[in-house]
Amino acid sequence: MKKTLLLLSVCLVIVLIFHLPRICAGEENTSASGKNELAENSKKWSKEIFLDSYKIGRGDVLEIITWKEPDFSRDEILVRMDGMITFPLLGDIQVEGRTPLKVKKDIEIGLKDFIEDPVVTVTVKTPESQKFYILGEVVNTGEYHLTTDLTVLQAFALAGGFTRWASRKEIILIRNEDGKDKIYRIQYKDIMKGKDFSQNMHIKAKDTIIVP
Repeated sequence: MKKTLLLLSVCLVIVLIFHLPRICAGEENTSASGKNELAENSKKWSKEIFLDSYKIGRGDVLEIITWKEPDFSRDEILVRMDGMITFPLLGDIQVEGRTPLKVKKDIEIGLKDFIEDPVVTVTVKTPESQKFYILGEVVNTGEYHLTTDLTVLQAFALAGGFTRWASRKEIILIRNEDGKDKIYRIQYKDIMKGKDFSQNMHIKAKDTIIVP
């Protein structure tokens, strides 16, 4: 009986030795596949949000493509300081403060006088107007593009997190409102402990976050 159990144990060990790498490889492949799927879904989600929520501003560079109409397509159009762009036959178009989706619809309506059922795509190639800044004791200080809805916590993640010297009790956000700079104090610990999620403010263009 003991010899039989010993023989079974040896056989089990041999089976595990030969099949364990395959099992692990299968788990890694599944994990990698899941990550790739998640990344693709995230990209798709980001593009949809970007089209419907991003507000075009001065200095942005747009790409406007009219399907099968190269004369009514432009690879790069700079949004001027007056908030307008110039487009063939339509002249000056106000785009500042509007989403790419709204500009797309406006151009399609304008082109109906010249093209049958125009299909237009508007893309923000360079979002120069929508930027915010993170300074102080974070891993990666500097200027960041605000291309989607972003909170303070997400901004810290973009900056690589805090350094070991960061003072989480004295974080401030500086925002220009009605021509004046207003200071908001961010209670980081209250956010992390779930005490006050209102402290996890949504970032706006030209905001500056300082971590002492």
